[in-house]
Amino acid sequence: MKRSELLSRILIISGVLLVLAVPFAVQSIRSQGVIEIHGRMAEAGGWSPNVIHAQVGVPLHLRLTSDDVMHGFAIGQSPVPAVDVLPGQMTDMTMTFDQPGTYTYYCTHWCGPNHWRMRGTIEVTGDALASPQPLTPPLYVTLKLDIDAPHPAPVTPARVPDAVHGAQFSALLPAGVLSPDYYRSHSPEQAFQDLKAVSSLASLTDSDLWDLVAWLWQSNTTPADLSQGQRLFAQNCAACHGETGSGNGVFSADIKTLAGKTPANLSNPSTMLGAAPALLQGKLLRGGMGTGMPSWGPILTDQQTWDLIAYLYSLQFNPVSIPAH
Repeated sequence: MKRSELLSRILIISGVLLVLAVPFAVQSIRSQGVIEIHGRMAEAGGWSPNVIHAQVGVPLHLRLTSDDVMHGFAIGQSPVPAVDVLPGQMTDMTMTFDQPGTYTYYCTHWCGPNHWRMRGTIEVTGDALASPQPLTPPLYVTLKLDIDAPHPAPVTPARVPDAVHGAQFSALLPAGVLSPDYYRSHSPEQAFQDLKAVSSLASLTDSDLWDLVAWLWQSNTTPADLSQGQRLFAQNCAACHGETGSGNGVFSADIKTLAGKTPANLSNPSTMLGAAPALLQGKLLRGGMGTGMPSWGPILTDQQTWDLIAYLYSLQFNPVSIPAH
C-alpha cells in the first residue's frame, strides 16, 4: 500500500472517530461545569446565585458553602437528599433532572425568622425523559373552599376524643363516611354533626360520637404517615408554631413583629376541628396571605402535605399512634 493511500485512510478513520466522539465530548464538558452557591441569612441576601439554569438529562454539579451560619440545601418535591452547608466549607452535590420546569431549592436549617425566604429556583429546559405526571387542581380549588375565611367549629368536644374507644362503634358507620374523599372534604365537626343524624348511632352520647370521629380521622392515616408528618412539622413548622402547635415557637415573637400576627394556634380545638383537610392543604400549598406563613406548594409533595395534616389532627385526638424514631 502506498504511503499516500495509507495516510488518506488514517485521516478518514480519524475523521469518523472525531465525529462520533464530539457528542460525548460535548456532554462531558456540559456535565463537568460546577456552579458555586453561597448561602447567607435572608437578611444578608440569601442564596447567591438564587437562579440556576440546567438542562434535562445533563448532570448539574453544585458546590455549596455558607458565609455565616449553618444552612441546609434541599430541592422541593425531589428525591435528592438534603445536605448541610457549613461555614467556610465546600459541599459538593450532583443531580440530574428528567423533566423540564422550575424547581425550588430552599434552606432546611432554621437560621432566623426570615429563614423561609431562603429560596431559589432551578430553571430546567429541554425535552422530558419520562412521562410527566398529569396536573390536577388542588382539592380546595375543586371544592371551592375559601381558605381565608374563619372556620371555627360551632361545637367542640368536652374532653379529648379517644380513637381506641371510638373503634368499638366503627361497624355502625355508614359506608359514605369511610371514603378518603369524605375525610378530605369534611371537617371533624361536620363529621360529628353528620354522625348525630345517623339512626344507627342514635344511642351514642356526644362523647362517643367524638371518639368515633377520632377513630375515623386516624383510620385515614398510618403510623408511618404520622411519623413522616411529625418529622415534617418539626423541620418546617415548629420554630413558628411551637413543638405542640400552640403558636409559641422560638420565632413566634419575631413573626408577630414582621407580619403583625402571631402564628396560628394549631392545638386549638375550635380552629382545627372546624377545618377540613382540604382547607388545611390549601393553606399549606398557597401560604397565609399577610400572616408570614410561606407557601409550601413548591416544597412538599402531595403525599407530604396529607401526612403533615394528619399529624396536626393527631394533636387533637388520643392516642397519637406515632412510632419512636
